[in-house]
Amino acid sequence: MDQAQIEIQVIRSLSQIAEQDWDGCACPEAATGGRPADPFTTHRFLMALEQSGSVGPGTGWQPQYLTAFLDGKLIACAPMYAKSHSQGEYIFDHNWAHAYERAGGQYYPKLQIAVPFTPATGRRLLVRPGYDEIGMSALVQGAVQLAANNDISSLHMTFCTAPEAEAGARMGLMARRTQQFHWVNQGYADFDAFLATLSSRKRKNIRKERAQAQGFGGTIRVLTGDEILPEHWEAFWIFYQDTGARKWGSPYLTRQFFDLAQQTLREDLALVMAERDGRWVAGALNVIGRSTLFGRYWGCIEHHPCLHFELCYYQAIDMAIARGMQRVEAGAQGEHKLARGYLPSPTHSVHWIADQGFANAVGSYLQAEREAVAEEIEILTEYGPFKKTHVEEQE
Repeated sequence: MDQAQIEIQVIRSLSQIAEQDWDGCACPEAATGGRPADPFTTHRFLMALEQSGSVGPGTGWQPQYLTAFLDGKLIACAPMYAKSHSQGEYIFDHNWAHAYERAGGQYYPKLQIAVPFTPATGRRLLVRPGYDEIGMSALVQGAVQLAANNDISSLHMTFCTAPEAEAGARMGLMARRTQQFHWVNQGYADFDAFLATLSSRKRKNIRKERAQAQGFGGTIRVLTGDEILPEHWEAFWIFYQDTGARKWGSPYLTRQFFDLAQQTLREDLALVMAERDGRWVAGALNVIGRSTLFGRYWGCIEHHPCLHFELCYYQAIDMAIARGMQRVEAGAQGEHKLARGYLPSPTHSVHWIADQGFANAVGSYLQAEREAVAEEIEILTEYGPFKKTHVEEQE
């Protein structure tokens, strides 16, 4: 197929692309019914970010959706943004930016192929089936050419899949490896079957935590689809604001995003809410993929021992087992997840930097970082909760 036939366009609003065309690239597996593998790259999710003002003017995330057309047909696309900062990315390059600017360069704006505020692995080069090689190549070459033509310092594609990272490296981008903690379903019949695979000490600790959390003096409810009502978003917005203020300084998502979520996304969502004395006191938001449950946000207005672990981690495991899902991704950071059955898993990104000297320095850093991350994953896995010892089993 002739590469010259492909036309690359930058679209500044997803409203200019028909939902069926975008989703034909982003989630073709959902075309005949069922859930998308990655809910975050669907037209409806990205559109909710845009329509709610969570991205766009004043946010530092300016949409520059990258598209590739062949004979007038959309064959590939990517959620790309012009960034004026490095917030909300979770695979961070703050040190790169500081070094670049100390050397006299202008690091921002940069181009970012990512789902804003979403540290969840998924395809970033969204290619219609049958156009895989030519579509991926067109998107990468188009993004690099766009950056070069506009004197943009760098291009970053974060939380991409391992095959995308490998393809990007073959096309000259620099690969980076980081890590998260994921829970993997080994075909467990129920939560007790999962607990049976843990060391006795970890098993006892989890049972103790669950008993403490569930004895907080109220009830815990898991809400999905039409069970989610506007009143739940009113409560969750308060939780989200509190967590956002403590972690990021200000929330990334606007209040309107949750109104749009109620209208267009609630079939993709699961809210785990804790109620006490007639009011909602804590909640966790999960996004439901085809085989993965993605933990996203948590917040509370009352502190109760272990309630965070119950709502965010244990209820997610319960839900994944009940639905036959393969894994739970519980978001960024948190080695405390290790003791609760979540093991380290590599995450991937690729990067292009215009200045060759700076790119060489970053490349050396990334090589050392990859080795360190691989060693850390090995060590953490070795000391994970599934490691049984004779002494523990005799307790």
